[in-house]
Amino acid sequence: MIKVVLPTDFSENAFHAIAYALKLLHNHTCRFYLVHTYTPPIYRVDYTLGSPGQLGLPDVQRNSAEEALEDTIEKIRPLSNPAKHTFVSHAAFNTLAEEMDSISHKEGIDFIVMGTQGATGAMEILFGSNTVQVIQKSAVPVLMIPSDFEYEPPRNILFPTDYEVDYQKAHLDFLLKFSKLEHSKLHILHISSPEGLDEGQVNQKVRLEGKLLEHNHEFYDLPDQELIAAINAFQEKQPVDLLVMVKNKHSFLERLFLEPVIKKIGLYSKVPFMVLPIPLE
Repeated sequence: MIKVVLPTDFSENAFHAIAYALKLLHNHTCRFYLVHTYTPPIYRVDYTLGSPGQLGLPDVQRNSAEEALEDTIEKIRPLSNPAKHTFVSHAAFNTLAEEMDSISHKEGIDFIVMGTQGATGAMEILFGSNTVQVIQKSAVPVLMIPSDFEYEPPRNILFPTDYEVDYQKAHLDFLLKFSKLEHSKLHILHISSPEGLDEGQVNQKVRLEGKLLEHNHEFYDLPDQELIAAINAFQEKQPVDLLVMVKNKHSFLERLFLEPVIKKIGLYSKVPFMVLPIPLE
């Protein structure tokens, strides 16, 4: 069984991401956890002492969230496969990132699917602060769906890499299993530096090649250039249905998320974007 968390704020954008997950996994046995987090408008002292329910106080927000979650489940049932899909609703007084991390560990979640805030320019996806925080904290893969993306099976997956990732530790096995859902082809994109690969990179490339032996894939080496420009140029020649990157300590992606001056992160792509975590040392 595949276990997937679907965070929702009950917006159309969140519903769009949920619909993507249901279509993607239509023929697979899955348990979907619909999760909504909330905090009270005014942080009352009783919340610091114990839950309102324990104190006999009405938890209006929890009740409202639970009702909205049940309404959402009824709304998405026509899109689901009743023979293979089950749903669990979960409302929590917590931040989204903390609750995603907690439920992922407790329930053995395989991955998270959530919406982005949508396109803000010609080809730009803007990730909101909640999304960034979930990516930073999550120990499981996070799949983000643009609000204007019309569902297409992820038959072609673009995987940019600098060969500095430890493929023994990264969630690469998840990516390989994911690619089998739609018999996808993996396009491995590397931007060559003038110095070429060092010994460590060569070793990691060999490990990656070994893991891909039984999977449909192709390697590409592009001349030295900015990563986003390379991704954009690649997609002009080869249609891509999903972009996947690894969030490791020194990667391009991690630097983007950690730089304090960057309040919004734009990747010039209108396709779903998956981030694979790597365990902390």
